[in-house]
Amino acid sequence: MEDAATAAASSAVVVEEERLDVLNKTGQKIGISKPRGEVHRDGDYHRAVHVWIYSESTQELLLQRRADCKDSWPGHWDISSAGHISAGDSSLVSAQRELQEELGISLPKDAFELIFIYLQECVINDGKFINNEFNDVYLVTTVDPIPLEAFTLQETEVSAVKYISYEEYRSFLVKEDPDYVPYDVDEQYGQLFEIIRKRYTENTVARSLSLQKQLCRYASVSLDAELTGLSNTDRKTLGLLIKAAKLMDEIFYLQVWYSNPALRDWLKEHASASELDKLKWMYYSINKSPWSCLDENEAFLTTTDSAIKLLPEATKPVSGWKGLEYKAAFPMLKPPGANFYPPDMDKKEFKLWNDSLTEKEQNDATGFFTVIKRHTEFSLDSSSPNHAVHGTNHLMTAHDLYNVPYSKEYNSFLRKAAELLHEAGDLAGSPSLKRLLHSKADAFLSNDYYESDLAWMELDSKLDVTIGPYETYEDAIFGYKATFEAFIGIRDDKATAQLKLFGDNLQFLEQNLPMDSAYKSKNVNAAPIRVIRLLYNAGDVKGPQTVAFNLPNDERIVKDRGTSMVMLKNVSEAKFKHILQPIADVCISKEQKGLVDFESFFTHTICHECCHGIGPHTITLPDGQKSTVRKELQELHSALEEAKADIVGLWALKFLINQDLLPRSLVKSMYVSFLAGCFRSVRFGLEEAHGKGQALQFNWMYEKEAFILHPDETFSVDFAKVEEAVESLSREILTIQAKGDKEAADLLLQKYCKMTRPLKHALEKLESVQVPVDIYPIFSTVNEIAE
Repeated sequence: MEDAATAAASSAVVVEEERLDVLNKTGQKIGISKPRGEVHRDGDYHRAVHVWIYSESTQELLLQRRADCKDSWPGHWDISSAGHISAGDSSLVSAQRELQEELGISLPKDAFELIFIYLQECVINDGKFINNEFNDVYLVTTVDPIPLEAFTLQETEVSAVKYISYEEYRSFLVKEDPDYVPYDVDEQYGQLFEIIRKRYTENTVARSLSLQKQLCRYASVSLDAELTGLSNTDRKTLGLLIKAAKLMDEIFYLQVWYSNPALRDWLKEHASASELDKLKWMYYSINKSPWSCLDENEAFLTTTDSAIKLLPEATKPVSGWKGLEYKAAFPMLKPPGANFYPPDMDKKEFKLWNDSLTEKEQNDATGFFTVIKRHTEFSLDSSSPNHAVHGTNHLMTAHDLYNVPYSKEYNSFLRKAAELLHEAGDLAGSPSLKRLLHSKADAFLSNDYYESDLAWMELDSKLDVTIGPYETYEDAIFGYKATFEAFIGIRDDKATAQLKLFGDNLQFLEQNLPMDSAYKSKNVNAAPIRVIRLLYNAGDVKGPQTVAFNLPNDERIVKDRGTSMVMLKNVSEAKFKHILQPIADVCISKEQKGLVDFESFFTHTICHECCHGIGPHTITLPDGQKSTVRKELQELHSALEEAKADIVGLWALKFLINQDLLPRSLVKSMYVSFLAGCFRSVRFGLEEAHGKGQALQFNWMYEKEAFILHPDETFSVDFAKVEEAVESLSREILTIQAKGDKEAADLLLQKYCKMTRPLKHALEKLESVQVPVDIYPIFSTVNEIAE
């Protein structure tokens, strides 16, 4: 970054002064930019990057001595590298660029860990330089110090560099040593030193105990299903499908975060090094990331635990030194956009770009099957293992963002998966399975999933397969982008035949939904329901396991053909036995706990999935424009949709009972089983869509006195009040969805999606008696088939 004094000293050529985006006091862009000098003259809020290089082996930080010609803190020791984020530029790219320009170090984005954001407000130079600066503070962790002769210093910015113990550096700042740029280590900037201290003074025994406690929340359950009904050809087909499913794992790891595959490989390779390393790998295998699903996505690993990468070309060569080794970084806070968007992109930047696109381009940008990238990132970082030149999309335009279809972004994996599916399709005896596998293979390479999703809905085969990009929970920014997953099972023909009633009555349920008739669809299709016994799953199946799913999520197909449901009966049985029954024993009153049964639990699960297929999907906004609930509610959609399916599912059960389509013996047991299920799902955490939706429902029902807390801290259902409470919440959610009212959705979730006292009491009781939160499936038989 070049300031006015530097420019005058270094060149006679007139260079336009760097412009900075002006921010408000909360750090948001206000839509204007100004020259750097005017920003500091007027005290405008703006943004910059701080990059710290830390050497693990010596526990030292790299400092730079600011050039004597600088207009702020000349000749003082300061951050490894720092600079303003120029107008229109992004944070991470600016951090990479500053490190490259000032120190001659070129590092890929997975070397940079955003550890916190620091607001610096100060006035220097006799009031002539006002610095109101939001600083994105990055940490680059190297294994050893970088030799000083490996640096290429930018003379107009940096006069020298040195390594210093982080503790010694902190002491200089505490003493306000005049040779060092001041930072108040007792305030925000103290986080830097505290983060380093915690990482490198860990108690191994305490950490092992913590991981053991986290692991104990999952009950390991074998889900092997009977394979005797499969022919030899079916078994060969199954082996190919499992191999294809494992490729969905590879893609999903990458979708979560760009350094996630390297972390996985490193943890697996070192799992036998110690008991702690074994526990790290075991818990990582459940979560498929360094963030714990059951702990509001709190990180249970740090970059310290991550993979070491060697990058000789990062600096100029030094004789006898093999090159720079760094730790593949990941942030402590789970990125809301996963790896679907640039990590430093915000909603406003996306909206400005999206508004500049044609309607077709907008559909691609907000669609399920594209990732969003930066032109500037393309030029700086080509380190991704799946990096490829995606046509001409990367050419510079007025906006920094562009999109890449999944078929290109994950081409190396999808090409192999397509080959396996075509091979399996050639072997398949069932015509509908053959059609599904060939069409899905084609979709992997064309990025058009419409025909393959129709083929999936029409699948009629003993061997049941769901594979591809479907759910959008991982995209917490907008809820647009789909993750890859796979479910392979054996159809339970008897149970499937028994459930035809539900799929056949969707239009009947739609017409009687508790909402204004103007919002009801007149063209709800019957939903095929398949009951399977799960043999294998992969991809986005981290943490808590699903007991059923309703697909596809593509609103075009939902509108034209409806949806189809798959029930995982052996997963439901395992959850009832290991989790729901013990929850009922602890949390449900003595008089009602006997009403909790598997039939009610499984039947409500069916209705939950059915109710994803009814209610608002494609909607008309107040201005007459067509849209979808997903696009209008964005990141709030998943939680509200799960709550809708749950509570409307409960409403639907009572409606079908009133129509004499289901036995009246279900009435009390379904409500009490639902109450017990609330505690099961809330334990997933309030950052997870199902847990968030369940907290909303429980707190609403408790407020309406449909759920009662007794002095012994057990719960029961008030059967006189529960029906009205269910109907009122169903009406509230359905109306919000029908209007696409994001503000109302936000208010509803803010009010009811809380860990209230009754919920907290229940969860504490369950933890004290160590009831598992969920299951961890083991698929030993089919793993042998695929090998």
